[in-house]
Amino acid sequence: MDDLIDALSARRGHFRLESGHHGELWLDLDALFARPARLAPFLDRLARQLAPHGAEVVCGPLVGGAFVAQAIAAQGALECVWTERVTGPSGDGLYSARYRVPDPLRGRLGGRTVAIVDDVVNAGSATRATLADLRECGARPIAIGALLVLGSGAADLAAAEGLALERVAALPNALWAPPDCPLCAAGVPLDDA
Repeated sequence: MDDLIDALSARRGHFRLESGHHGELWLDLDALFARPARLAPFLDRLARQLAPHGAEVVCGPLVGGAFVAQAIAAQGALECVWTERVTGPSGDGLYSARYRVPDPLRGRLGGRTVAIVDDVVNAGSATRATLADLRECGARPIAIGALLVLGSGAADLAAAEGLALERVAALPNALWAPPDCPLCAAGVPLDDA
């Protein structure tokens, strides 16, 4: 787990996350995939954890989740699809971002079991949006997997949706709806992410 955490570039401050929540931790994930050999043991572990769930397809939101999905699909000789963000967060509402499976891939999903994977799941905005679109495609999501889970968002979502949750590592993390944010209350300005 320490090697995985070391591969992440973290900043502390006051951030507005894609989900609309505020938090004090920002992970710069782009560099995580710059050295694939460094991630290979973690991807292998996540693939082994997901295998017993019997997914036929692995799906991840672009960008990092799609890389994770491709690696896990290759290890298990499974199909791989991805979702693209089609609508960014709007206003102060929570979970307003939307992700969609590209049109040429949508017809491949009807009735098939799918594992949704991502590099890191915090509040779960991309995971929630991916889950919703997979169901619109007629897929049967069965599990959520992540290299790193922050806080309780992934576990809460998995429990609410009746999905298995697999992760390589987990760290505690606090998130707040904007009206409840103690950093806002203290007058701490939002940082650029």
